[in-house]
Amino acid sequence: MKVLFLHGWHSVPGGVKPTYLAQHGHEVIVPALDDDDFDAAVLQAQVEFEKHQPRVVVGSSRGGAVAINIASGDTPLVLLCPAWKRWGAARTLKSNSIILHSRKDDVVPFRESEELIEKSGLPAEALIEVGCDHRLADESPLSVMLWACELLGAGERLPWLGDGATRPAKSTRTQNAPSQKDASYVCDACGEEIVIPLDLTEGAHQTYVEDCPVCCRSSTIHVEIDDDGDARVWAEPEQDYE
Repeated sequence: MKVLFLHGWHSVPGGVKPTYLAQHGHEVIVPALDDDDFDAAVLQAQVEFEKHQPRVVVGSSRGGAVAINIASGDTPLVLLCPAWKRWGAARTLKSNSIILHSRKDDVVPFRESEELIEKSGLPAEALIEVGCDHRLADESPLSVMLWACELLGAGERLPWLGDGATRPAKSTRTQNAPSQKDASYVCDACGEEIVIPLDLTEGAHQTYVEDCPVCCRSSTIHVEIDDDGDARVWAEPEQDYE
């Protein structure tokens, strides 16, 4: 699938996010956008869009504002923390758009994406809260970005909108919801079975540190959600316990 990736302000064309998409088999076009002249950046993006006719346009931060301001017809948009209030005149999105944003973003406020969704008349679910900062460069947000691109690039509607919408193909990285709502692991320190909730928005491959609610010892928790929505969870101790 051909993807036009529009990078952020003072970012580089060979960054983590377009590289991640390329590593998963997609042809990614990443033009070097003008950092000083927004109108010039929009023109550059428009030229690349018309030349390559991508299946999906991805815009990150300032690149998200560029994506909203080019004439892209029915081509879907996947926007990462879009800085739409700072650059450009566009104030609404087309219906086949998804925004990924971290509530902990200290560069572009999460509320701005909520406002953009509201102004566009899109369901709240078109804004996916993911990641822990503005960059969205960890495995969790990257895997959700990939899922969104493959979903919309395949011509699917957002799976939560109903009205005949279909699930994305099983070749996609993650599904719209895991078949399990929770899973469990065994704490190495005390041997207790600990039940944890599952969260798709954190990606198909998750790793985090959690204190056992029984013995309070820390473990590294690993979660893998497969293409069928089934989860495998296991834990490793943060340190050796005698």
